[in-house]
Amino acid sequence: MSVYPIKNAKALLSIQDFQKRKAEGQKLTMVTCYDYSSAAVVNASNVDCILVGDSVSMVLYGYPDTLNATVDMIAQHTQAVARGAPHKFIIGDLPFCSYRKGLVHTMDAVEKIMRAGAKAVKLEGAAGNLKAIRHIVESGVPVMGHLGLTPQSIHAFGGFKVQGRDPEVAAKIIREAQEVTEAGCFALVLECMPSELAREITEMINIPTIGIGAGPHTTGQVLVFQDLLGIQQSFKPKFVKHYLNGFELMRTAFNAYDEEVKSVVYPDLKEHGYS
Repeated sequence: MSVYPIKNAKALLSIQDFQKRKAEGQKLTMVTCYDYSSAAVVNASNVDCILVGDSVSMVLYGYPDTLNATVDMIAQHTQAVARGAPHKFIIGDLPFCSYRKGLVHTMDAVEKIMRAGAKAVKLEGAAGNLKAIRHIVESGVPVMGHLGLTPQSIHAFGGFKVQGRDPEVAAKIIREAQEVTEAGCFALVLECMPSELAREITEMINIPTIGIGAGPHTTGQVLVFQDLLGIQQSFKPKFVKHYLNGFELMRTAFNAYDEEVKSVVYPDLKEHGYS
């Protein structure tokens, strides 16, 4: 359990709640985070669910893409997040190649992430994955899909680029959205695509969509914890909104600490010391 007190904590979302939100026209919110302390803050908020994303390899480990994330890495961070956010629905990412080596290897990865504390897993793309999605769902594990800019395929895309502006690519994404829905996904992330394409998909399928760089017409939105708080100063794509200048606030705090220690203001003998 979190050491942070939870006031008026909302009940944990269920798979049925995702579908209900879409049916009732209510928005969903998801935040990507990777550690106990961050998860505890999200746990105390009104945000609906948490994604332990393979972007951890970029945000926390400094790699240039998500390809260096491993199953063990995702599982370890899922454990930390699950301890910090017991009141949130947690989705764990299946990292690069973990679901492309056959069903046995796929289910080993799914098992490890679910035992770590996830309530569902997420995987990218449709082509070649429909059998795996069906098998995972039939095994009792909810699956979230992910279409559009799928970061595990950036080398095939030629970089982090908006997907679906070309009519042929848009038609392919629409077809794949139908396929992953029919395969059993309970929700679908739509990343970096034209807003009207995301709207068309959202209206076409009967599962909720969660957008990131896909406009306002999706069922919900997701942002990375560090992006939302303005901690990542070197990375700000168009779709990111900083709700806090976290970088500057934290730097100011560190400088204040440095100044007080060097001027012998902190620690104060009476306030911070022991007799």
